Amino acid sequence: MLIQLDFSAVFSQWPMLLRGVAWTIGLTVVGTVLGLLLGTACAWARSRNLGPRPAALRWVVAAYVELVRNTPFIVQLFFLFFGLPALGLKLSPELASVLAMVINLGAYSSEIIRAGIEATPRGQVEAAASLALTPGQTFRRVVLPPALQKVWPSMVSQIIIVMLGSAVCGQISTPELSYAANLISSNTFRAFEAFIVATIVYLALSMLTRRLLVWVGARFLVGR
Repeated sequence: MLIQLDFSAVFSQWPMLLRGVAWTIGLTVVGTVLGLLLGTACAWARSRNLGPRPAALRWVVAAYVELVRNTPFIVQLFFLFFGLPALGLKLSPELASVLAMVINLGAYSSEIIRAGIEATPRGQVEAAASLALTPGQTFRRVVLPPALQKVWPSMVSQIIIVMLGSAVCGQISTPELSYAANLISSNTFRAFEAFIVATIVYLALSMLTRRLLVWVGARFLVGR
């Protein structure tokens, strides 16, 4: 028996599909920016190459990183959306999705960035101190740029993983791409075609995002 594909039924729902793509891109952009900021702060807190840090701060950050890195993303998402209301804090699906992506990327990126920081020669930090740079200036101008250069390929891969992980957010009714594909499948009874289209879109988004991030790294990191 031959399967007769009918993509016209799927493409007739293009506004819903386009909205899903827009939400996936939006979640990825916000999650990446805030997640990298969180990861950088956590890497600074745990790095031994930048001088002593309060022990309590290191333990709190280490606990956060280990907790997130050793639990599934969907569990983290469900905890924020279904668990927090038990404590009196109810989040919208969109806010819970963004927060889960930020928390997840922050934990993974902190270890990636910390590896780059630890690879920075101690002499560079001491040279910055001899030039009367403050610890903040030393971190921003001397330590962080070369650290990001070293680890940027790994960071790009992690960002792509987080973007693809946003497909889970449809489970709490965030209107991203996989949620749109599910709705189109229900409306048209063309599940095979709907998810073929979703797969192709995810593939295109991944390739374009990787190229964009590689260009950003070459332009603003290596170019320095």
